[in-house]
This record gives sequence, structure tokens and C-alpha cells, in this order.
Amino acid sequence: MDTICAVSTPHGMGGIAVIRVSGDDALAIVQQRWQGKPLSQMASHTAHLGHIIDSRGEILDEAVLTLFRAPHSFTGEDVVELSCHGSMWIQQQVVATLIDAGCRAATGGEFTQRAFANGKMDLSQAEAIADVIASQSRASHHVAMNQMRGAFSRQLSTLRSQLLQFVSLIELELDFSEEDVTFADRSRLTTLATDIKNVIDSLAQSYQAGNAIKNGLPVAIVGPTNAGKSTLLNTLLGDDRALVSDIKGTTRDVIEDTIVMGGTLIRFIDTAGIRQATDVIESMGIERSFKKMDEARIVLWVVDASAPVDEVEEFYVQIQPHCRDKAVIAVVNKVDAASAFGVERVLRKLNHGIMTIQVSAREGSGIERLKQEIIEATALPQVSDDNAVIVTNARHYHALVRASQALNRTLQGLESGLSGDLLSQDIRECMHYLGEITGEISTDDILGEIFAHFCIGK
Repeated sequence: MDTICAVSTPHGMGGIAVIRVSGDDALAIVQQRWQGKPLSQMASHTAHLGHIIDSRGEILDEAVLTLFRAPHSFTGEDVVELSCHGSMWIQQQVVATLIDAGCRAATGGEFTQRAFANGKMDLSQAEAIADVIASQSRASHHVAMNQMRGAFSRQLSTLRSQLLQFVSLIELELDFSEEDVTFADRSRLTTLATDIKNVIDSLAQSYQAGNAIKNGLPVAIVGPTNAGKSTLLNTLLGDDRALVSDIKGTTRDVIEDTIVMGGTLIRFIDTAGIRQATDVIESMGIERSFKKMDEARIVLWVVDASAPVDEVEEFYVQIQPHCRDKAVIAVVNKVDAASAFGVERVLRKLNHGIMTIQVSAREGSGIERLKQEIIEATALPQVSDDNAVIVTNARHYHALVRASQALNRTLQGLESGLSGDLLSQDIRECMHYLGEITGEISTDDILGEIFAHFCIGK
């Protein structure tokens, strides 16, 4: 396999940059461009100061070389990491001189793909590396680290092993079909299949929360025009993210941004004001508002404290069908500009068992309490347990659903007395989908799709 190289630190100028080299000829190629202690005399996992030189022997930079000998490296191959100064010019020249010496520029995710191919990790662990790099909150980082350490893989491996034992006994019966011998106890298989299906279903059900942890828990900010939705978004984010105007219908499309609150990534969605649309564009924006409400886990219903109470009631009737099975917080805004009597009349109309908070988005009053209520309403699973497995990857989720369906057919077959060869087929199908998650069963198309989304140098 050829030797690859790439800058592993983020693109741009910094204090240092790390250039990674991996492959059978990594040591020989780097030695051509290294001025210092010979690599042949270096022990694995040691760092050495020296100079990187070009093909003419001119010094490009003073650098630290760290050596990882195969198989005790990230990729399982000989790996050399060169830590040089972070100048963009230096980075480009070091990579160019390594390519000139015999390296090839790495593609996105190629280092991790080699680690997978060389058995250093399974596919779900490889995908978790990308999630660790992209993590934006304590919760998403913890879930990704847990998966990278193999908690998910170990659980799936246990399930596949249990299924393999039984499918082997069933297939052994087929070899003695003429003698009518039974090796696999059908009642035990029913119990096992039920238990495994329950575990798989539990993992699949965790995906909704896992996706929220990874990509941000969606919180839709809804309300009539000019209720102060965009001002509330800006105040929550601490930034002028949305355009604010006294003109009704200013927000015509969905605006999204994220912030970490209480260790969880929250994705706020400012929607177009809901009213009788005056043109096609506004109508499209209002349709998107309803769609985002359906996708949200929490709805912040912004109510103008000075609004007529009958309009408040009418608006709630409009949004109620989109608020089922989700937390709704009525945010009574503009309390600084409304009379106490007017605010009290609005609050009395909000008697729907809904959490109600009075704020002034413009002045910032009540915002800290609102943030606390949002954190408490997230209702995401606790991720402090190092052994807890939460599914965050759509590919894993769909594979788990298919594995559960295969087990469901197995249970139906057991109940109806299906023959062993057909039972074996359904069990092996379940094992196939579990194997797809870990990469025990994979295709070049699947691997290409997964690693293409990695950054170059990882």
C-alpha cells in the first residue's frame, strides 16, 4: 500500500501544524527530508527535534518528529508526525517536498479508513472519530467518546454472538434432517430472540434523543407577526442573528442558530410570523413555520403582552395540532411596554396547562429563567454513564430497524412452526444488519460514502 501524507491540523495559520505520514515507506521517505537523528535509531513513540529539508537540502523549518512504528500506531502502519511552525507557506512546502520524495496526498478520512482496514477499530468506532471532532457540547462529546471507546461495538458483538450460537444449531439440524433431530430448543430461541429484539428496539428508540444531542435539540420560536420572535432569538443567542423591524412579516423564512445551554446543544429556529399571508413568499414561509413546529422538541410560543385576548386564543387553536407530544412554553413578551392589567388578562387566557414565562426580549428581563426552563424541558437521557449507549448515526438507526424487523419475522416463524432453513435465513439477516454497523459486513460503496465526509488528514 502506498504511503500517504496530509496536514492533520485545521486549515489556516496557527502556532504549529502537524503533517502526518503513514505507510510502508513512511520512514524511508521522511528520512530523505529529515536532518537530525536517523529514524532507524529512533524508538517507537518518541519525539525528536531536527530540521525538515527540501530536495536541495535547504532547511524549510525546525520541527519535532514523532515516530510510531507499526503495528502500534493509529493506522496500524508506520506513522511519522512532523510538528512544524504554522505558516501556511511552510505547511505547503513540507507536504510538497514529502510528495516529491514519494508520498501521495491523502484523501478525506484515508488515515482512519486504513485504521479500520488494519483492524485497529471497527466501522462504528471510525465514524465516532468524526463525531468527536465535530462535537459541540459536553453531551455530544461524551456520547461520541463512548462510541469511539467501543461500548456500542461490544453490545452489538454480544448480540451477534448469541444469535450465531443458535443459528449454528439450527443449521446443524439441517444436516440431520432425515433423522428428525432437534438441537436448538425452540422455546429458548423464542426467549433469546425476544430479549435481543428488546435491546435492538431500545437502541433504535434512543436515536431521536441521540440525533438531538449530536445536531442540536430543535426549539421552534413561533408566534404571530411582530410578537418579538426575532428579538427573542437574538437575545437568547447574544447576537444580532435575525433582522428586527416594526414592520409586520419581516421574517419570511426560517432562521436557525445553535448555542450550548446546560451542556446540551440547543438549535433555535426562528419562524415566520403566522397570520393570513399577504403574498406567495410569505405563505411559503408560514408553511415552513408549521413544518418546523412539527420537527421541534420544544415550542416557544411568543405572545405579545399587549395583544387582544381573543387573538391569543385564536392563535393557540392554530398551533395546537402541531404541538402534540412536545413541551410548549408560552413566552409572554413585551411586558415592559404593556400595562399590568393587560398582561394579567393575557395570562388568564393562557390557561391550557402550559408553562408561562413573562419576559422582555428587548430589555433582557426574564431571559435567564426562560433558559433554565428550556434546559429542564430538554428531557434528554443522562449521558454520564460510561456504559450507556445512545445511537446518534442515521445509518446505524436504519440498520437497527431492519435487524428488528428480521427478528420479528423470526418470532413469527417460531410461533407458526416455520422450518429451520427459513428461521436460519431471518436470523442471519438480523446478524447481517448488525454486522453492517460495525463493518464486519461492508461494501466499497458504503465505506466510500462514510469516509468521504471526513476531513483530510484524519
